[in-house]
Amino acid sequence: MQGGRSAGLGTAIACARELPAGFCPLRYRSPQPLDLARSYFQKPDVTPAALNTARRDIWLILALTMQTSSSRLVELDFFRGLVLLIIVVDHIGGSILSRVTLHAYALCDAAEVFVFLGGFATATAYAALAERRNEAIARSRFVRRSFEIYRAFLVTAALMLLVSAVLTAFSIDGPNLATTDLDDLMSAPVAALRDILLFRRQPYLASVLPMYAFFALLVPMILPLARSKPWLLLAGSVALWAGAPAIDAYLPAAPDMHWDFNPFAWQLLFVVGVLARCQPVYERISTHRLGWTVSVAAFAVVAAAAYYKLFIEREPLDGSLKQNLSYLRAVNFLAIAWLVAKLIELGWAKKLAQWLPWVGVIGRKGLLCFIAGAVISLVVDSLLYAATDGYLNYPLGLVADAVAVGALLGVALVATPLKKLATRVYAMRLRTSASTSTSTSTLP
Repeated sequence: MQGGRSAGLGTAIACARELPAGFCPLRYRSPQPLDLARSYFQKPDVTPAALNTARRDIWLILALTMQTSSSRLVELDFFRGLVLLIIVVDHIGGSILSRVTLHAYALCDAAEVFVFLGGFATATAYAALAERRNEAIARSRFVRRSFEIYRAFLVTAALMLLVSAVLTAFSIDGPNLATTDLDDLMSAPVAALRDILLFRRQPYLASVLPMYAFFALLVPMILPLARSKPWLLLAGSVALWAGAPAIDAYLPAAPDMHWDFNPFAWQLLFVVGVLARCQPVYERISTHRLGWTVSVAAFAVVAAAAYYKLFIEREPLDGSLKQNLSYLRAVNFLAIAWLVAKLIELGWAKKLAQWLPWVGVIGRKGLLCFIAGAVISLVVDSLLYAATDGYLNYPLGLVADAVAVGALLGVALVATPLKKLATRVYAMRLRTSASTSTSTSTLP
């Protein structure tokens, strides 16, 4: 049985050797490498011949699955990377680059872009996985993704507390250190840890991840509706957004704590991102005979918001407007998104992505770079604040920007080699285990 199974797989893999570069075996429902390894190496009745064939098949599938898929959207990776870079510099108080990022001339900031792109990327990944495998696997994948984001939240929260503790120990008193959370952790550790585990306490810069965990959990329900009943999904999302401020009181929160991002409000941009991927919204409107009026209206909204921010109200807007996604922020972002879609249609975004490929590298490592960016921005912000006493210093601010951007790019660049190294180490362990099993089975 094992020999026949392995021989059949070997024949399929032999045919796969003739396929072009970029071929992904998962598109043809080939077993994933680790699942295949377990199926062979964890069974005591495997013959040596079947084991050798299986080992060869596993190595080939590992090689094929490590090839880059041609289905990735370079514009999506570019904008995700750009947003992650902006988030890092925006959380450095003395940053010079943050003086010219989105929040400086708009009523919204990188958070809206981040959530919208999250919905768009989620719909892209879900559709690709459902096509390669099936809907059930796509649904289960995003349920697991929700727990991955929850784990990322715990890691980010722990790192925020750790960095705050280390900097405080060195008498570096940054303005954004999680000192309140540290004090509560020291005075009541069990209660503080419980609150973090239950989202009742969300340390600095970790607060966007609980919202994302809920979104990922709802993806199996949102995606089918986005494809079959988009107007029903949009109507429900708008209704939930409208009632979000009233529902906010029911979110789990420790005393004197609150959610920086109300998920009942911010789901609107996530859903809009999903719909933008699943439905030809832009194409239908832009090709309509009155489509040009939408572009004119979008430009007017963007210009009016820029004038207001640059010449009327230069101070940050009230925090509640961001927490509950004010309509001013949402409309301003949608207007910007429409104009950016025009640039994408003209091919400018793709050219920019090709000129700056390192930005896309950051975008492809979204969750990892978000966690790393949180640590980088907190450390750089605190050190810069200590060096300048909180005053704006252009030379040091530019140095801080360069360090932050370089550090985030470094994390993105080393992530793939480290992952490949870990894969090779694991494969070597499998080979060693398989060799040991073979030797044991041939003993009299």
